[in-house]
This record gives sequence, structure tokens and C-alpha cells, in this order.
Amino acid sequence: MHNSLCDRAQGSEYLSMECRATGFPSKPLRQLTMVGPRSGYTRANREDARIKLRARHVTFRYGSKVALKDVSVPLYENKVTAFMGPSGCGKSTLLRVFNRMHDHYPDQHVEGEVLLDGRNTLDSAMDPNVVRARIGMVFQVPTPFPMSIFDNIAFGIRLYERLPRKELNRRVEAALRRAALWDEVKDILSASGLSLSGGQQQRLCLARTIAAIPEVILLDEPCSALDPVSTAKIEETMDQLKTDYTLAIVTHNLQQAARVSDYTAFMYLGELVEFGTTEQIFTDPKDERTRHYITGRFG
Repeated sequence: MHNSLCDRAQGSEYLSMECRATGFPSKPLRQLTMVGPRSGYTRANREDARIKLRARHVTFRYGSKVALKDVSVPLYENKVTAFMGPSGCGKSTLLRVFNRMHDHYPDQHVEGEVLLDGRNTLDSAMDPNVVRARIGMVFQVPTPFPMSIFDNIAFGIRLYERLPRKELNRRVEAALRRAALWDEVKDILSASGLSLSGGQQQRLCLARTIAAIPEVILLDEPCSALDPVSTAKIEETMDQLKTDYTLAIVTHNLQQAARVSDYTAFMYLGELVEFGTTEQIFTDPKDERTRHYITGRFG
């Protein structure tokens, strides 16, 4: 159904950053209590869906510049939410607030709440490394570490857990399989992660995020620099991952948003203009600005 939404919309009037973001600190966090993802959640309608993560009245400033203005939006559990809008509208900034990236920059300030299972992750009493362990992030540009493919995946696991070698091997393999990369690298695990192609490196970064067992996975334009084949693999992987994880993706590609997401948010000039099911946003947008964006009148 989603594959045709953009076409229907176009024809109708109504139609070390990676380390920080993934929670990899400078020393092991043996005291962390990890909470794994819930599985088996398949309810499709919005009324029954459980909110996993919610932004409430979030305002964000870079120095004196306001980048987000009173944004409130939910992420539903075991669903994919796409954030779309023109460049500079605040999409990526919102994902970084979810991941508490702003903690690393003293001139960046956030107001409001980000509730993960009802608990405010922006609370100063909340360990940001715990937040980043539960809310993983994959960036636009692949950032594999300068180490072997195996160690790229095992790195995060070792920070949080001490596992026997057999169990570590199992976890690494499982993460690579979930990222649709295992069959391509199973015989070269000792090779450098930097030796992989761009599409493979992005899936390696996704596998590294999965290996830490987050509950929410944020993807900031993960396919913008990839070829169509690699993009298709990432999208297929996302569809499989939502069985166990809650996902949010920032994308400039309207067709991609229509293909992969269950819910879509349209942002403009730092504001959330409209949020709804992907079908509703693409076929019957309520705000004129959303309608103009999806029909290509501005971008």
C-alpha cells in the first residue's frame, strides 16, 4: 500500500559522534541495567498502539538560534515513524534531542520533555549513557570504527556486558544477521570495517547499534549516500526490525517515507506542522503546507 502513496499524492490535490550517540562511553558501564526490546507487538491502529517515546513541548536552541519550537510528537511502539521536511526544518535536531547529543555542546539548550516509557530522559538525574544505550542512533554518513568487522560489533557489547566468547560470537552473528550483512561478511570477520563498501558500512553501523540491544533506533538519513540496491536492503531490514524495536527515520525522500513508515511527521521551520498515519499524510493532509510539500510545490 505504501509504495503507491507518493504517486497518489502527486496526482491529487490532497495528496567520535557515533560513539557518543550510541552510548559508547570512555569506560565500561558495568552498573547499567539494560532493558531489552519488547517483541510480538503487532496492533496496527493508532488508538490501540502504545506510545514508546514522546516529545512534549520540546524547544531547542543553538546559542540564541531557535531550531525547534514547542514540538510534541509520539513514537509508537514497534512502528516506523518518518520525519520529513525541507533542509533545516529541525528533523535531525529532534533525533539528536532524543539521543541527548546536545549534552556534549555547552551552547545547546533544550526545554520540554522526552518521555521514554513515561520517564523523562532529559532529566539531569538520568544517566545520558543509559539513554543512549536504550535509544540507539545511526547517522547519515557511515562511521565504522578502525577495527575488524567483528570488533566493530563486539565493541559496544563488551562495554555493557561480560560474555563468554561463545555467547559474544552468537550476539555478533545475530546483530549482523538482523542488519542483513552476515552472509556478506561471515568469512571476513577479521577484515577491517573500513574495507567494506558504503552500503555495507552503513549496515555494519546498524548492526553495531542492534548489538547493544536498544529499544528505540533512530536513523538520520541512513540511505542518502547509498545506491538503490543498498537502500532496498536497509529498507527491508527496517521492516523486519520493527517487530522488536521502535524506529524513527529522517528522510528527504518522500517515496522512502511512504514505503517504510507507519506514521509520518512533517516539519517546517522548526515546527511540527502535521502528524498522522502515513496513508493520511500522503493522501489527505490537513495542513496546506504539508499538501504543498508532498506535491512538490516547495522543498
